[in-house]
Amino acid sequence: MTEVVIAGIGQTEVGEHWEISLRDLALDAIQAALKDADAGGIKPQALFVGNMLAPNLSGQAHLGALIADYAGLTGIEAVTLEAAGASGGAALRQGYLAVASGMVDAALVVGVEKFTDKIGAVVDEALATTSDSDFEAVQGMNPTAQAALLMKRYMFENNVPADGFANFALTAHTNGVANKNAMFRKAIKPETYHKADMVSDPINMFDVAPNADGAAALVLTRRELLPSNWHASRPLVKIAGSAASSDTLALHDRKDILYFDTAQISAGKAMKQAGIILDQIDFFEYHDAFSIFAALSLEAVGFAIKGKGWKLAAENEIGLKGKIPCATMGGMKARGFPGGAAGVYQAVEAVTQLRGQAGANQIAGATYGLIQSLGGPASTAVSHILQRADD
Repeated sequence: MTEVVIAGIGQTEVGEHWEISLRDLALDAIQAALKDADAGGIKPQALFVGNMLAPNLSGQAHLGALIADYAGLTGIEAVTLEAAGASGGAALRQGYLAVASGMVDAALVVGVEKFTDKIGAVVDEALATTSDSDFEAVQGMNPTAQAALLMKRYMFENNVPADGFANFALTAHTNGVANKNAMFRKAIKPETYHKADMVSDPINMFDVAPNADGAAALVLTRRELLPSNWHASRPLVKIAGSAASSDTLALHDRKDILYFDTAQISAGKAMKQAGIILDQIDFFEYHDAFSIFAALSLEAVGFAIKGKGWKLAAENEIGLKGKIPCATMGGMKARGFPGGAAGVYQAVEAVTQLRGQAGANQIAGATYGLIQSLGGPASTAVSHILQRADD
């Protein structure tokens, strides 16, 4: 079977980059990934860009051609993938499929987002476009309010205490301390969480990931195409499984709003492709844009039974030494949520883990990592199994 490997990774620091343009962020990540790949013979033939809101916030569409040109890659195939918060994951999947098919020998996958090109209500209006415009956004619904409704219902149905979700935030911020590219690198105490301002009841400031600017990039190729001078000073990481799934855009059209079908379907297909079972996964980079999403993802993938995902956090089972380490480099809560780039950041961080380069955040002996990107409330889910490919 064709082995698609991640030969290079690159990322920018996540934060408020008022002075840096969207194209410059993308270029910084691309150059870092190509340098990391030691690209002696690796020449990208295609560019897949994950982006969510550039037309709304940056006044720029057609990012594929824009970024290819700016990176000195004019002439290659270059397209943009948009799937709300799953845009980066979707770009990675298309890059994987292109290389695995044999139609492309090497591909660049770039996720990039600039939230700070606009401020205030304009950002909220842009984010609302990721929901059902005719039946949700038109009523004033935004992603945070939608997540708050889910969390409120979940807490009611499952008798979750007021502080039941606290450890999702505490774990993320603890892990973010050692991530030099994280937006927030300071651990928080339980009392800090409890005193946090309410954003949309019951979601407080630490239950929602901060919108941020950033770019991350990957160089994909087939294992047999790695140049002979490609340095072997670190373990190779391959994409062992890749899958995507879609659900209704509007929550009210679902049979069960508290179960993420797409998360279950895509993760299941990716694991089947990789030939592994749940117990073999060493860590899970979930889409923790909201604490409730983290809990529902843990349940859908199978790490917890329905209604008990919050307990994995409450019982410290998602920490670096827990049953299933999650958000190992800080997740979206501490690293920040760079929109369409989020899924590519997950892949970069997972590769760092599997190479054994995660420093203080290293999961000992990590062989398999599951990364999952969600668009909206899991209207889209893209899952990948990354594997340390030792000879």
